[in-house]
Amino acid sequence: MSRFNFSRQHHKVPGLNTAALPDLIFTVLFFFMIVTHMRKQNVMVKYQVPQGTELTRLTKKSTVSYIYIGRPESPQGKILSQKSRVQLNDKYVKPDEVEDYMAAERSRMEPGDIDKMTVSIQADRNTPMGIITDVKQSLRRAKALRITYSATENKK
Repeated sequence: MSRFNFSRQHHKVPGLNTAALPDLIFTVLFFFMIVTHMRKQNVMVKYQVPQGTELTRLTKKSTVSYIYIGRPESPQGKILSQKSRVQLNDKYVKPDEVEDYMAAERSRMEPGDIDKMTVSIQADRNTPMGIITDVKQSLRRAKALRITYSATENKK
């Protein structure tokens, strides 16, 4: 008498459409390529930049050469010496060797960017002024006259 059909119906789950998966993967890859900052050199000195009030940002960073001045540090973060050292391109140098480095940097640049070449000195706040003066004198002899100092904003 019953008209109900109690036999079980087997439903198949539809397959997952993976056609858009490569597009999604390349979009995520492209995103990380854009937002990731690749460091060109390893900083081997410990430095705490000083604070300042009248700060501006550099506009074209491709013409900037960085000079790090601070206490030498091991890869594990241990301070090796209390005497400040100058670092250029993953090696320690004397302040007099900065002139040769700047000549090599100038020859590497395109002719239109040479007049826009900027040197950014990233020195520890406790670095003796004598080392910074020696570096500045070497930069003057190398005709690198556009010098900036890295600092953080003084929040008062």
